[in-house]
Amino acid sequence: MLYSGERIDEIGFSDLKLIQKPEEFCYGVDAVILADFAARKTANRIVDLGTGTGIIPLILSHKTKAESIYGIEYQQESWQRAVRNAALNGLSERLHFVQANVAEFDGLCHWADAVTANPPYMAGQCGLKNQNEAKTIARHETVGSLEDFVMCASRILKDRGDFYLVHRPARLVDLFSACRSWKLEPKEMRLVAPQKGATPNLVLLHCVKNGGIELKFLENLYIYQEKGVYSNEIQQIYEKFT
Repeated sequence: MLYSGERIDEIGFSDLKLIQKPEEFCYGVDAVILADFAARKTANRIVDLGTGTGIIPLILSHKTKAESIYGIEYQQESWQRAVRNAALNGLSERLHFVQANVAEFDGLCHWADAVTANPPYMAGQCGLKNQNEAKTIARHETVGSLEDFVMCASRILKDRGDFYLVHRPARLVDLFSACRSWKLEPKEMRLVAPQKGATPNLVLLHCVKNGGIELKFLENLYIYQEKGVYSNEIQQIYEKFT
């Protein structure tokens, strides 16, 4: 059943479908590359923070063999869509969604092998805020700060568990500071640019809870090979060809 303003989209992975409401928020390539980044390593139990309508858990259900994937979402309507998306795709026994604020969530302690997060990119008072409250919460740290997401991930992860995050390069100092303060040691970093020669505008970061001190820089990821044409790697991530 669809409600006013909603639509069902094919997300390009097997026959998975997603209910979303464009006037509130639609997922982007950052969610897709984060899910792919996290899928490289085996994990039985995964938690996605700020899951929205559940796009990252849905992609991870396709790209991994994880037995149980949880999504934590603050906004009630987004959380309800995530629950409906799991049912729509016949995944309700594998995907579970909890309505909660990551700043206050205290469940699943030391439960997860891996945690993913695509948190709001803008600090609470930075940037122009959208008149649409759902978009504002998704884009600005009005409900949970970057450190809240890191703190929640640390609480949920098992010892030596993996934390995967996508954010803006401009927040790298904040990222490193918050992660280390919560015992999530940065291990791998990959800058993402629109195309070769362009300034990176996203960063993928992999941390390990109580991991050793060593950071590896991975080769840059480029979204487009020319205007409007995805790069070969992005097409592979979307499974357009093998």
